[in-house]
Amino acid sequence: MTKTIPVDQWADEKLKDPAFKAAYDALEDEFALAAALIRARADADMTQEQVAEAMGTTQTVVARLESGKTMPSTRTLERFAKATGTRLCISFKPIPARQ
Repeated sequence: MTKTIPVDQWADEKLKDPAFKAAYDALEDEFALAAALIRARADADMTQEQVAEAMGTTQTVVARLESGKTMPSTRTLERFAKATGTRLCISFKPIPARQ
């Protein structure tokens, strides 16, 4: 029998490992971008297939974008924004000082 634990509990345990936490923190921008893409698609009430069709690409490409495993070009992000009826906004924020 396979033991299951809630994902939050699993994450809390994993984040106690300094090496895991460092690797996770290094991917913060990718996770944030993936979440923003998924949110834009969900807010537009569209499937990945519908976004792909509007972008002139495939559902697999949209899935890869939303996975956070790739860093898309600005042009691709603009196409995604247009497909979901949103506007791409890029900003720069200061990095907090390490303590």
